[in-house]
Amino acid sequence: MTKEEIISFVNANPTCYLATVDGDAPHVRAMGMYKADENGILIQSSTVKGMYKELLKNPKVELCFNGSGKQVRVSGTAEFIEDKELKEEVLEKRPFLKPLAEAQGLDAIKVFRVRNAVATVWTMATNFQPREFIKL
Repeated sequence: MTKEEIISFVNANPTCYLATVDGDAPHVRAMGMYKADENGILIQSSTVKGMYKELLKNPKVELCFNGSGKQVRVSGTAEFIEDKELKEEVLEKRPFLKPLAEAQGLDAIKVFRVRNAVATVWTMATNFQPREFIKL
């Protein structure tokens, strides 16, 4: 897959599994990716989540997207974005976050971009082939 095909695949399959590190132990959870484009993959969280605290200590992440017999794994570094307009856009598209923002303020909403990302694609047909890494 090309970079453009991977971005399209990620946007078409926005539920992913996000891995972080908590101390010396891996921690994986399902996430709804916000959007992906040529600038990276955006994910929203909040200051009340353990994930946020984990990323402050160690910003390295891995995401795994699945769909149509393909698995795309993306490794990179979480970079928090403090952009009021972006947070307001996220709140508009994800109204379940509004009570948190109303109670704790917009700063409780955190958005990060996965930077310096590389992706690898797996299918049953490529199961035993060497992995290829695509810079996103």
